[in-house]
Amino acid sequence: MLSPKVLIPFLTTGTIWGSTWFVITGQIAGVPAAWGVFFRFMLATPAMFALAMLMGNRLRLNRAEHILAFLVGIAQFSGNFLFVYHAESHITSGIVAVMFALLMVPNALFARLVIGEKVQGGFVGGSLVAIAGVALLLVHEWRAAPLEGDVGLGIVLAVGGMLAASIANVVQANPTGRGVPMVSLLAWAMLYGTAFDFLYALAMHGPPVVPTAWQFWAGTAYLAIIGSVVTFPLHYNLVREIGAGKTAYNAIVTVCVAMLLSTLFEGFRWDALSASGMALALLGMALALRARRVKAVQVQQSGALRR
Repeated sequence: MLSPKVLIPFLTTGTIWGSTWFVITGQIAGVPAAWGVFFRFMLATPAMFALAMLMGNRLRLNRAEHILAFLVGIAQFSGNFLFVYHAESHITSGIVAVMFALLMVPNALFARLVIGEKVQGGFVGGSLVAIAGVALLLVHEWRAAPLEGDVGLGIVLAVGGMLAASIANVVQANPTGRGVPMVSLLAWAMLYGTAFDFLYALAMHGPPVVPTAWQFWAGTAYLAIIGSVVTFPLHYNLVREIGAGKTAYNAIVTVCVAMLLSTLFEGFRWDALSASGMALALLGMALALRARRVKAVQVQQSGALRR
């Protein structure tokens, strides 16, 4: 873990993915959230295809693989991100990030139902501790409501995004998904998701609202290229170097960075309640991840915290 070839990408991916939660707030400030999601993946999709080609991965998929890519795209790159972008209109980005750290819980439940993966008792106990911590953070958010939005609606939307991401994670872990190079599957899934995002935004908000501010496009490029395309090879190389279990711990780095940025730029104020909640959430995540068996679903739950 202390080797530079491990430590540097470990901290880099956790820091970048922790920052993406805050950058999203700039994407929903001057444009409807749906169009913000579309613009992001409009840039990320060709870059992901280019990355797959550079890696020498096959891009031709059979019918079953295209169906899988479509399902993953709708769940991950449409439903998940549409829910998240709308959620951040109501609650601070750091709180949404902490909620998404609980993605391991629905992942484990869906994996149990779909592929029969067993859940260890230590994982359940750690998850309950983490849930209790997140509950305290949400109580603090409800009281403070720094964005003056509908906190309850924000929580519901964040949960919706978490469930959509979890469905995508479990669906892609089937035998068909394991037979496709990951970057190729992501590229096609992004393409299908981006097409749906365009149709949804057009139906809900009319013609595209194209921002002219350079800050918007700089943030979009950061989310698309740095937050989506650059970090995935680093992440999966870590999985090969140290295993999925240890790699999953960078979720804790992600949460800490996200909460730091919320404190500095979104007016999040700490008190005994929120500090206790954060401590419990981090402790519970660590306990749950330590107990979790290293399986294919866990590899993806680690990557799903990245916005």
